[in-house]
This record gives sequence, structure tokens and C-alpha cells, in this order.
Amino acid sequence: MKSKRLGRSPIVVSDICMGTMTFGNQADEAASLRILDKAFDAGINFYDTAENYPVPPDEKWAGRTEEIVGRWMKTKRRDAIILATKVCGPSHGWIRGAQRAGMTALDRHNIMRAVEASLKRLETDYIDLYQTHWPDHGGRYEDALRALDDLVTAGKVRVIGCSNETSWGLMKSLAASEREGLARYETIQNNFSLNNRRFEDELAQACRQEGVSLIPFSPLGGGVLSGKYNGGRLPDGARFANYLKLGGRQATMARRFVNDKTLASTERFAAIAAEAGLSPVTLATAWSKQHDFVASTIVGATHVDQLHDILAAADVTLDAEVLRRIDEVSKEILYPMG
Repeated sequence: MKSKRLGRSPIVVSDICMGTMTFGNQADEAASLRILDKAFDAGINFYDTAENYPVPPDEKWAGRTEEIVGRWMKTKRRDAIILATKVCGPSHGWIRGAQRAGMTALDRHNIMRAVEASLKRLETDYIDLYQTHWPDHGGRYEDALRALDDLVTAGKVRVIGCSNETSWGLMKSLAASEREGLARYETIQNNFSLNNRRFEDELAQACRQEGVSLIPFSPLGGGVLSGKYNGGRLPDGARFANYLKLGGRQATMARRFVNDKTLASTERFAAIAAEAGLSPVTLATAWSKQHDFVASTIVGATHVDQLHDILAAADVTLDAEVLRRIDEVSKEILYPMG
């Protein structure tokens, strides 16, 4: 397992990160612990969770994922694990936080309450990477950054990051940190995959110039790039199959990932993978890892067998011809995620 630095921070992580958003819902605790152990034994030292997990967000199980991760960490040396978690963000935007009755604005009050609750559930006295789960573009970045800076000073958080952020938001936050002498976002956690390459338009250059690392989520396009939704299939227990059944906002999100364009591109990428002697999952994971602005690619699983093809990407470097063919598909089916 290779390793990379998070931004300009002193923290170095494995270039595959184990995501946990299914733990406590799609994956029960026993399955979650098997996944975590398998990842750790394979050399993954970086684990990402959130106060809002598991998904879809729901008050009746919010925080359950952190509790599972916390119990698991008790079986390992704490300093062998780089732990990342997140504070929700304002619930008047694209998603409603499941914590604090949805009153999850990024102000000092909520950030301090959130971090103390996460530390308790995780059964630890510090968090390596603390992230804002989604931004508040109508608020003052300085307010959130001062609270986060105080957490760094207090030793409860080592470094900070953001998620689901825009180029404007990232640059505004970095400017505020520099101007006010506050801790800066070292990472950005955004959607990035073969089926969603929008990050390359502007944010990739901002990351390169400012020394911020992308830790991409959904490198398999929410599981679509595995091919499991091709041919009109909606597998039992699959996240977007469940979301489509739920209807409403969840169904709308599912259709962003599962649509005619994403399924068509997935078929093309699967053919490229087969000719390269790789599974589609290995191809997609290796492609994500290979970008210079990516520090660690966040993967997910609902059962331990899914890790086989993901972990196979640890030692894979895609050659120039495979990358060229991938780019051809991306140009023909531009932005298949709606």
C-alpha cells in the first residue's frame, strides 16, 4: 500500500481510505468489523466516517457508524489509525442533517457540540482529520474556521478539511485562513470517478496550486461502475435500488448515478478493464488513485468480499494506452452523472 501526504500537513495516509457510510444500516456491526479488519490487514491506515452516518441520513440511527468504528478502534493501536470524521453543515441546503434535530449550522455552537459527541462515540480523545460535511455559502467562513482552529489548538483535532465544496468556497476559505492566521483546510472530499470528472475542470488546479489534497468519495460512481446496475438490474440491498424504492429526494439522487449515460459509459469502461486484465472495480479505483491531486481514494463496502477487487488496485498503475482509451469514453459521454 502506497502512502501520500494530506495537503501540506504532517499526516501521511495510505492511498486507499476505508469509508464507512454503510456501517450500521446496509452492513450490520459484524459485517462492518470484518470489513474494517480486512482493510487494516491489507495496510489501510486511513478511515473516514461522519456524525451523519449511516446513509441515508435518519435520526433513528445517526451516529451509529461512529459507534461501530469506535468499538473497532479499541482492538487496534490508536496511533496506527488515521481517523477522519465530519460535522454536518447547514440543513437548509441540499441535505438535512440527522443530528441536533437538523439544526446543524456551521457555527461555534454546533461545531463544538458535534466534535464532543463524535469523540464520545468514537471512544477517542482526538480526531486526525475533522471535516465540514457540506458548506454554508451564505455564512462567514471565518466563524467556522475559528472554531475549528480552537479545536486544533486544544489538541482535539490534528488537521481540518472540507467536503462537497466548490472552487469558490475552497479559495474563499483558504483566503480567510491566511488572512486571519487560522488553521487551513488541508483536504477536500468531493465526488470524483470515471463517471463524474467535474473536479478536473477547476478544483484540481486549485488543489495543485494551493497544496490541498482531494480525498475522493464514490470512485465507483456509487457502485455503478462495478456493473451491477447494467441491464436494468436493481440488486437487492444495493444502495440506489433502495433509494429508488424510497422515492422522493433519495430517488432523485439515485437517478444522478444510475441513468442511461452512466450505464453506457460503465459498459465501455468494463470492456477496457477486461482487455487490461482487470475487473471494472480495480480499474476505477486505480484510475482515481493515479491523479497527482489525490491523496487517498475513499472506498466503501457492505460485505467483506467486495474488498478483493478494490484492494487489487493497490499495486496497479494504468498505462498510457489505457488512460487514453478512458479519456476517449469520457469525451464521448461527457458528464454522465446528471
